[in-house]
Amino acid sequence: MSSVDNLRLWYNPALVKNDIEIEVKVRAENPARLIQFLETKAKFIHELHQVDEYFNAPHRDFTTTRPVKEWLRLRSSGQVAVTYKLWHYDDAGNALYADEYETAIGDIATMHKIFHALNFAPLVTVEKTRRTWNYQDYEIALDRVKNLGDFIEIEYKGKPTTDPKTINDDMLTFLKDIDCGQIERSHQGYAMMLLHPDEMKLERV
Repeated sequence: MSSVDNLRLWYNPALVKNDIEIEVKVRAENPARLIQFLETKAKFIHELHQVDEYFNAPHRDFTTTRPVKEWLRLRSSGQVAVTYKLWHYDDAGNALYADEYETAIGDIATMHKIFHALNFAPLVTVEKTRRTWNYQDYEIALDRVKNLGDFIEIEYKGKPTTDPKTINDDMLTFLKDIDCGQIERSHQGYAMMLLHPDEMKLERV
């Protein structure tokens, strides 16, 4: 097999694991109702201080499109991971799911040097305290985000699905059934909210 054939085999998308992330990010009028529910019915996992550093690529500017589809992130929370996300939206610009590729790295300082050498430029840093629970097919996080406030993030952890919209709707129904009061969803994510606060939009659901 030639070196070209080896390259094609390595790059074949059919052979690369495609991790799918389905999540909703909301503000709730009465998050205490959710906390009470989680403390009695869910499994507490941990509380972490997370620092997420977002970077822009030299070959294309992730932030020129709206809604932003691509993010490259370094996350420090005891362990360090590098993550690439490609978001998919419906025709109205509402987030449905993301292709997510993530792996642990051993030394964030060296990763910074690599990004710098390749001209990956820092965009924004998101700093937060995250408390996480598991409940059935959901990973539920309560986030206190520096300069943004309190949010709830629910991520689907169940079986693979071909219908992310139904999963999105089910997660919102879950919050409504707990009676958390008025719920407003963000389709933009913390990085975009901090980068462009004037474009911050919350959808009442």
